[in-house]
Amino acid sequence: MASGRRGGASGRDAALTWESARRVAASAAGPLPVAEVPLRLAYGHRLARPLHALVPVPGADVAAMDGYAVAGDPPWRVVGLVLAGGAAFGAALVPGTAVEIATGAPVPEGAEAVLPYEAAVRVISPAAGRAKVVSGVIEPGRHIRRRGEDCPQGAVVLTAGSVVTPAVLGLAAGLGHDTLPVRARPVVSVLVTGDEVVTRGLPGPGRVRDAIGPMLPGLVEWAGGRAEEPLWLPDGASALAAALSGVSGAEGGPPGEVIVVCGASSKGPADHLREVLAGLGAEILIDGVAVRPGHPQLLARLPDGRLAVGLPGNPYAALVAALTLLVPALRALSGEPEIAAESAALVVPTGSDTPVATATSHGPAMPIVTATPEVTDVPTVTATPEVTDVPTVTAAPEVTAAPAGSVRPHATDTRMVAVRRCAQGVTPVGHDRPGSLWGAALADALAVVPPGWEGGPVELVALPAQRG
Repeated sequence: MASGRRGGASGRDAALTWESARRVAASAAGPLPVAEVPLRLAYGHRLARPLHALVPVPGADVAAMDGYAVAGDPPWRVVGLVLAGGAAFGAALVPGTAVEIATGAPVPEGAEAVLPYEAAVRVISPAAGRAKVVSGVIEPGRHIRRRGEDCPQGAVVLTAGSVVTPAVLGLAAGLGHDTLPVRARPVVSVLVTGDEVVTRGLPGPGRVRDAIGPMLPGLVEWAGGRAEEPLWLPDGASALAAALSGVSGAEGGPPGEVIVVCGASSKGPADHLREVLAGLGAEILIDGVAVRPGHPQLLARLPDGRLAVGLPGNPYAALVAALTLLVPALRALSGEPEIAAESAALVVPTGSDTPVATATSHGPAMPIVTATPEVTDVPTVTATPEVTDVPTVTAAPEVTAAPAGSVRPHATDTRMVAVRRCAQGVTPVGHDRPGSLWGAALADALAVVPPGWEGGPVELVALPAQRG
């Protein structure tokens, strides 16, 4: 729709389409200012400017191996010793002379090559006053690294936007840098609301363990930000208002760029986020997104410029909302490029009541076997030598989650389906009800199933990648 909004079939308020919400979130903030940080703090950032070589590498003509720097034809009389980091030989070599030299030490003027120890024949010459004399076969220029041979001074070695990896840190140090200009990583404050939420141990009756607080730091880091330790709040407008007003940044410093509020974004009796934001004078940028799960998500700008992101209290719904609003905003703030769009065929079982991929459009259908939680021992079917076809054992479908392979498109909302890659494209893994992260934990990506989907390729939303 041109307006970017859809009305819910159940009569709920018109909500922004998923595609439009992502665009609004990405444009809600620009890159943070450039910061010059010490090398030890630059890891994981992106370079804000190109990286230049402040010095040539190597900085002088140096030996590439331990041995003898020689001049002229053999034999060579050894007239000195040069060590890496020590004083240079004070004169030019004349033909027929050599200096013993260590790897990385500057070669004297006049040296034509370095003769490695293992290729040298060493004798003590009485005719030369018992001086050490070496002989061997050399190739002119061999085993000498010339000044600037690896990297000339002033060369641009990395472009702006490059990720600072351990290798980049070593490169920068070797090129003379003590600091690097990087895009600051946005600081994200996390507020988890709910009287029913517990943070450790087994939850008692009517209580639930917080799954969103532990999920967010890795997701925030993957998106280019840095999450603070979550603050857990009871339900109530006063506690939320005080927390939003008093949130500070890293180590008690100035406020961060983004505040994430988990829970309180819906419109129930315990959901006070809209009321509190209105009282603070915030500008509501997004109030609801036509996506399932995760419809009651919210994006606002506080008077001081910080962004507030409201996530639903159900864990999988919160993940969907974070990928919809939080991740695009963080990538924009940190100067991270957009993740390249990817699409794939969505393969669902033949015979289900959902659209099915066909051999002509997306490859053969891929049925999935799904067990019930109660089934702990699956009977083994053992074939005799005469049996060539082994029957397939199929258990009853899950009653607590959509069965693996099942997709139920919505008439007006985008549906986010946890999927894994397969030979034909991607296939649903199931277990993706709003309150469970089981399906997301099994998945490679989330498939964006548009309203009224009847088959065809679907967009994939990347999930945070595993380290390494």
